Amino acid sequence: MRLTVIGTGYLGATHAACMAELGHEVLGVDVDPDKIAALQSGSVPFYEPGLAELLAKHVASGRLRFTTSYREAAGFADVHFSCVGTPQQPGGQGADLRYVDAVIESLAPHLDRPALVVGKSTVPVGTAARLAARLAELAPAGDRARLAWNPEFLREGFAVEDTLRPDRLVLGLADGDTGSEQLLREVYRPLLENEVPLVVADFPTAELVKTAANAFLATKISFINAMAELCEAAGADVTRLSESLSYDPRIGGRFLHAGVGFGGGCLPKDIRAFRVRAEELGVGPALAFLDEVDAINLRRRDRVMDLAAELLPDGLAGRRIAVWGAAFKPDSDDIRDSPALDLAARLHRAGASVSVYDPKAMDNARKLRPELDYGTGPLESAQGAELILHLTEWREFRALDPQAVAAVVARPQIIDGRNILDRDGWRAAGWTFRSLGRQ
Repeated sequence: MRLTVIGTGYLGATHAACMAELGHEVLGVDVDPDKIAALQSGSVPFYEPGLAELLAKHVASGRLRFTTSYREAAGFADVHFSCVGTPQQPGGQGADLRYVDAVIESLAPHLDRPALVVGKSTVPVGTAARLAARLAELAPAGDRARLAWNPEFLREGFAVEDTLRPDRLVLGLADGDTGSEQLLREVYRPLLENEVPLVVADFPTAELVKTAANAFLATKISFINAMAELCEAAGADVTRLSESLSYDPRIGGRFLHAGVGFGGGCLPKDIRAFRVRAEELGVGPALAFLDEVDAINLRRRDRVMDLAAELLPDGLAGRRIAVWGAAFKPDSDDIRDSPALDLAARLHRAGASVSVYDPKAMDNARKLRPELDYGTGPLESAQGAELILHLTEWREFRALDPQAVAAVVARPQIIDGRNILDRDGWRAAGWTFRSLGRQ
């Protein structure tokens, strides 16, 4: 089939390359000519394991190409995936839908024959119905231009895998729109033949699936971080507590790891927008607990600052501190709402001399936080440090020899903000080792 993918950021570039891998001819669309030029040359402007190779493969084959023209997109295909971002509103907590709206406003006037626009962005419930009406109003094809909602469930670091081998597909359709369902079944036929579960629902349900999933995951992470607070007060070990809970099949161990908390471009802004939308719908109390989920998450960052102050009791000003990690999670260069980079900036504001190292996110971190120092590796960043903060759980950091690190620091002190390092091994090498929820 011929498809377009509108928006070539993290979601769109991944979706475009993966749809080409499934055998479709794909045209990626974006308003940024520099981004389009880079993608057309086979270059991905962000780090995602496996994506650069996949994109280059299909650009070279001719199955995937890119344009800035909505008119060209409308003439190229009759199925158009909208994959633009929905950031948090400037000065507010709701979702900023300007880019989602812009896709309809820009594409619809060129749709003069039957077409299907498929939204994949994370949006407040009620958005799809509004966009469907606007699409039919603006398109020369009228109500033959239809809308469907197909939420994405990508994990950064696993996005290609999650697109080609998803754990489920969800289609949100207008009442009686069997034609769009059949069209999307054909788009995803290779996945459905591999028995990927398919859920067909109405617009509101499909919109709620992604926001509800993110709210649940954020709640699970904040729950174990709340237990970490309690463990610190009671002298318990949150890692053993988490392990014990994980054996209960009703709970499971995924997302049950205490640490410095979640960040990134999805969970923080999505739970806040979810809360705002519930208030708008008159059911604010139903999601009031998300305020505490958010607060627990942010308190973990405060706790790391408290631990740093305990380990450097003469004050942070003038002290050399190494921060291992800048991305919000490993296998990504995404620094949006990164706990690691936020804490590095806080330490800098407190007067510390901060050296940051991350295997993939250094360029992005420098652009956002040019005031910080940046090392060329974990040992170089730790040179002369009186304290190390381990804040993004890259394998590179877990593999380090504590004795080798001890040879370059001024004082062997480390805070493991991810509860992933070998505590006993570091202590045996002479380190003062602190972590969250453990003694």
